[in-house]
Amino acid sequence: MMIVGIVAVCVVLAVLAFLVPKFSRRPERGTQRTLGLGSRAGSKAPGPLGRLFSKPFRSSSKAVGRSGSAGRRARSHMPF
Repeated sequence: MMIVGIVAVCVVLAVLAFLVPKFSRRPERGTQRTLGLGSRAGSKAPGPLGRLFSKPFRSSSKAVGRSGSAGRRARSHMPF
């Protein structure tokens, strides 16, 4: 279920970044901040479990950043 949610957020951010690049930064940062909280909470587990629990949040945060930047980059290549 979390995977579907992250994919939906990435798609929405990419479309938002393509349509209005200036206003896409705030939702992107908010999403990354929320995922950072999950990553920090997961890393509190002892030993290798900490890395295992925080990894999905770290990779999701990277995906959100990539989708936002890809939308803005695609917009910059458009002729209008």
